[in-house]
Amino acid sequence: MTATVTTLAAMHATLRGWRRQGLHVAFVPTMGNLHYGHMTLVEAARARGDRVVVSIFVNPTQFGPSEDFLTYPSTPEADFAKLEELGVDLLFAPSVEEMYPGEHCHHQRTVIQVPELSDILCGAYRPGHFTGVATVVNKLFNIVQPDVAVFGSKDFQQLAVIRRMVYELSMPVEIVGAPIAREPDGLAMSSRNMYLTADQRQQAVELYRTLCAARDALAAGAKDLPAVEADGAARLEGHGFRPDYFSVRRADDLQEPEPGDRDLVILAAAWLGKARLIDNLTLTLTLTG
Repeated sequence: MTATVTTLAAMHATLRGWRRQGLHVAFVPTMGNLHYGHMTLVEAARARGDRVVVSIFVNPTQFGPSEDFLTYPSTPEADFAKLEELGVDLLFAPSVEEMYPGEHCHHQRTVIQVPELSDILCGAYRPGHFTGVATVVNKLFNIVQPDVAVFGSKDFQQLAVIRRMVYELSMPVEIVGAPIAREPDGLAMSSRNMYLTADQRQQAVELYRTLCAARDALAAGAKDLPAVEADGAARLEGHGFRPDYFSVRRADDLQEPEPGDRDLVILAAAWLGKARLIDNLTLTLTLTG
């Protein structure tokens, strides 16, 4: 049976009991409105821990002034039912006041910044977003004290930011990146897919198809990366998207590839109506003689 706690004190009390028993804690941070993709994260956590904690917290500090914080989809009863069905041990569902005590969260003085990774790609279009992400994940790690934490790979840049933060701050938590969960037609599962109209939902799969076309071009030997990127952005525009970016990067640090780099990631962010969709595909180029 899944228990729910809403305060740091209750979270810490539960953890003390688990630690006395020598139990391994696996953690899945979410913003709620849970779908099948989140369930795969929970299953990955269950395979790695004696106890599984899921948090639901819509973090205001990672939303910009014109973004959808106030309208972000919330389905608490359905979320709890899904977590209980999967046998999650504990749901941590704090309020904004509990997470950011003392003063309004947008005036939090102590923040975590991860240079280089945070101001490119999505960071260039969402200033401050990854500072908000890194700060709240740091806070959640301090509260939950997990041995392992599982994140989806759909937000590849977020995963890279968190990995860098954990490594450089010597945080004792293993970060697991779970594969992207996709609909049968390839669309990456996302809470924001609910913003799509029926017609837009049919169009949305073109984001994945465009990434696949770019991956296939690179695998076939395409060397002109700016041309691959321009073709991807143009294809998205031709299908009704408003691309923020379509970019080929090194997978390990998200910098622009250099000759000889083999492990790449193709990332895209594009608007379709009210929904900002993100997706990515990784590939390893074959060495040629």
